[in-house]
Amino acid sequence: MTDYANITYETKGRLAYATINRPDRRNAIDPNTSRELRDAFEAFKSDENVWVAILTGSGEQAFSAGADLVAMAEAFAGGAEGPRYDVPFGGITRGFECWKPIIAAINGYCLAGGLELALACDIRVAAEHASFGLPEPKRAIIPAAGGTQRLPRAVPLAFAMELLLTGNRFDAQTALRFGLVSRVVPADRLMATAEEIAVSRRWRAGSSSLRTRVRGRPRSRRSGSRSTRGSRRASTREPSPRGARRERRREGRRTPALRSDRPARQ
Repeated sequence: MTDYANITYETKGRLAYATINRPDRRNAIDPNTSRELRDAFEAFKSDENVWVAILTGSGEQAFSAGADLVAMAEAFAGGAEGPRYDVPFGGITRGFECWKPIIAAINGYCLAGGLELALACDIRVAAEHASFGLPEPKRAIIPAAGGTQRLPRAVPLAFAMELLLTGNRFDAQTALRFGLVSRVVPADRLMATAEEIAVSRRWRAGSSSLRTRVRGRPRSRRSGSRSTRGSRRASTREPSPRGARRERRREGRRTPALRSDRPARQ
């Protein structure tokens, strides 16, 4: 386990666990937390021995309540310029590309930047008591960590626009109904459910095949496979006479064979 001040990061077998460890601040994220999350996920990305990461918050109250407003107020005190983020908010909400799946285990408040961080994950599983929202519009600001882009891609546009324009909160069952999360489970089953998804057979095909699918490259063909043998036979098979005539028609050529087949006019 690597030592961090505001998060914990550890690996167990093929799984990596990143936990925002600021329960006294409802796991709010300040610039240092963002840096630590970025470092942790860079380590996950480069570690060939781990295939799936689970991101959650410490305690049972919050996944993350978003930006640390207390730290932000202190940074703006006395006319200062405010907090400086030299990495994206939450570490992975912008400019982070990783072919390995990241699962958000949402164990409570998932608000503002916390929801944007969850939206940056591939799979979201929520505890029954979790609540969601982007309250920034009520403070005359916008969700600037990807919320305006990712939310309309994750849920129906009408629902996304309502949330983005009103800042209203919603519960876990609503999140499930609109497809923001894939499962809602009791709190004591949250991590076990995330682990069940993480170790499912779909990820066991091997890191190289998963990398190929996610990056959009064509799957490699194994020699002797059915599709390869079929394509080999197709390439050596002689075309039928009808097929040859059809091909000549496409090329705009006359087909003498067709004319010779017809009886001569009397």
